[in-house]
Amino acid sequence: MSTLHSDVSPAVSAVDGERLVAPAPPASPGRRRALRPGALTPYALLTPALIVLAVITGWPLVQLIVMSFQEFGRAQVFGAPPEFIGLANYVGILTDPQFWQVLSRSLLFAAVCVVVTMVLGILIALLMRRLGVVIRTLVSIGLLLAWAMPPLSATIVWGWIFDTQYGVLNQVLSQVLGLEQFTGHSWLIEPLSFFFVATIIIVWGAIPFVAFTVYAGLTQVPDEVLEAAQLDGAGAAQRFFLVIVPFIRPILVVVTILQVIWDLRVFTQIYALQSIGGLAEQTNTLGVYIYRVSLGAGDFGVGGAISVIVVLLLVALSIFYVRRNLREESL
Repeated sequence: MSTLHSDVSPAVSAVDGERLVAPAPPASPGRRRALRPGALTPYALLTPALIVLAVITGWPLVQLIVMSFQEFGRAQVFGAPPEFIGLANYVGILTDPQFWQVLSRSLLFAAVCVVVTMVLGILIALLMRRLGVVIRTLVSIGLLLAWAMPPLSATIVWGWIFDTQYGVLNQVLSQVLGLEQFTGHSWLIEPLSFFFVATIIIVWGAIPFVAFTVYAGLTQVPDEVLEAAQLDGAGAAQRFFLVIVPFIRPILVVVTILQVIWDLRVFTQIYALQSIGGLAEQTNTLGVYIYRVSLGAGDFGVGGAISVIVVLLLVALSIFYVRRNLREESL
């Protein structure tokens, strides 16, 4: 039998010998609750990693923000004192038509890469779930080899495939399929075909991460739920969108955000393709544009301002996407 507050009398219950009691009064709001043992352990374990991140990432980011408000060129690199010029770098960037061209080009290119990567990665993950152990192992090895190849090496290899004179693709299209217009065809001279090649390279290198991550999430989907949905008459597409996607939604959100961040700031593949034969002015993306403005033109202040704008853009996109998915989950 529960104890009763001293000011309240127990009530008689229908059970012989039992008394109904009121719950104990709540604790005073001003009284502090004692911390349970181990409550601070997670924060203590995270502290070393947070310190390392603050030193390695936080301090350079602060320096970048400060530099974006300065006139910082080659003279300042060799010791000349920088001059604070306020928002002049940001005003110059935001009023530069070339920046808006590069930004729109980068957003469109990243959107295409993210969509293609996510669709193919999810399809491969679904395929791996249906494959046998031997075939799934071979597919996993192939994905790991593609994932392990450095971006520069992969770009060079794909550059050989699309080479104008000796590329395998031109030889197959012209000699095997009889398409004579592809004899000596240059795939990198036109912006559209340039980004077609770049999309293939970037998607090829990003699919393994998406496939492995989504496959790991698919293994957590209960088979009983899928079998019940199938018995209820749900088709393959309905089972995927109504059963599988709700289970792996957090994984899809994280993977999508990471792909947006990586594809929006891609540098190596674009710069290497430009070195092979692309036209830089018509194919610059944000990563390459920042490099050419900062190290190429020696205007580190303007480059810092562009970098800050890109960081704010990525943060805004990430927050928007996360909040949207959290709102959908709460409905």
